[in-house]
Amino acid sequence: MNKYELALVVNAKIEDDERAAAVEKAKEIITRFGGVVTEVEDAGKKRLAYEIQHMKEGFYYFIQFDAPSTCPAEVERRVRILDNVIRYLCVRKDA
Repeated sequence: MNKYELALVVNAKIEDDERAAAVEKAKEIITRFGGVVTEVEDAGKKRLAYEIQHMKEGFYYFIQFDAPSTCPAEVERRVRILDNVIRYLCVRKDA
């Protein structure tokens, strides 16, 4: 099991419950492919470096998880098509 971090930028124009649902969906995807979520950090609303889909701000979430090496590719494949996720990045954390 390796340690990974999934960074999500979620649409700032949606309601709080929809934003929470997007994060929960990402956590469900991680657990479906053998990952164990260890921590979810809500970094709050931040200004984007450049405009994405006519949006200047987004909510940032960082999800730490332990998973086998096949999990991150599957997570990225499925997070890519979530409606309210603007950007994502999954990286392996050094031990």
